Amino acid sequence: MPTVGEVFAFLNEKAPVARKMDFDNVGLLVGRRDRAVKRALVSLDITDQVIEEAAALGAELIVSHHPIFFSLKTVTDGDMDGSRVLALAEGGIAAICMHTNLDAAQGGVNDALMAALGGHAEAVLEPDTGIGRIGTLQAETPFADFLRLVKEALRSNGLRYHDGGRPVKRLAVCGGSGGGDVGLAAEAGCDTLVTADVKYHQFLEAKHLGLNLIDADHFCTENVVVPVLHRWLKEAFPDADVRISAVHGQTAQFY
Repeated sequence: MPTVGEVFAFLNEKAPVARKMDFDNVGLLVGRRDRAVKRALVSLDITDQVIEEAAALGAELIVSHHPIFFSLKTVTDGDMDGSRVLALAEGGIAAICMHTNLDAAQGGVNDALMAALGGHAEAVLEPDTGIGRIGTLQAETPFADFLRLVKEALRSNGLRYHDGGRPVKRLAVCGGSGGGDVGLAAEAGCDTLVTADVKYHQFLEAKHLGLNLIDADHFCTENVVVPVLHRWLKEAFPDADVRISAVHGQTAQFY
């Protein structure tokens, strides 16, 4: 069986921690490096429900995309971050979190998002960080048809969007909060940007630029990487029982 440290070393090769953005907190954030991993759970986030799920499975490790904490100063049951760290430590469950480094990694969040939408990634959208992708669809697609594809492919319970009046062929994607990339997508000659957490003024910018803009939800645009992590771990550590969380899903609902 692999150890927690060996799993982290493998993931660090796939998505080097050195590539994280300055604000980020990634890597082995909770747990002992020498703990053997018989069972592991993969999830986008480490929520209370995911910790309970891991404990019920007898998992020694959770691998997530989002960090369980960013700037933790105390570990008590008085706040959300502290109570989750306590639950992990008391349950003997380690936490490895690969965030913006996994956004930038080859085959990571943004490559998985582009592939899920039927595009072929050709370039990086944000050259300074390596985050986001630019690519093309095999065939030009009416925007209404592409909206249906996005909703179904990402299993989103709702989309926010601006129809720029153009069919979709040249596509930009940024998993998570990528509304700030509207201008970059337009400059790159893209007709469409798929991302999440888009602000009002960013929709107005897209309208001004004639860009199709789709906000497909933060969870949905990044959860595409969870099956990738699962496959990587299963292939690298066939003796370990690695599972995808069955309890974590899209949090935001649309009325």
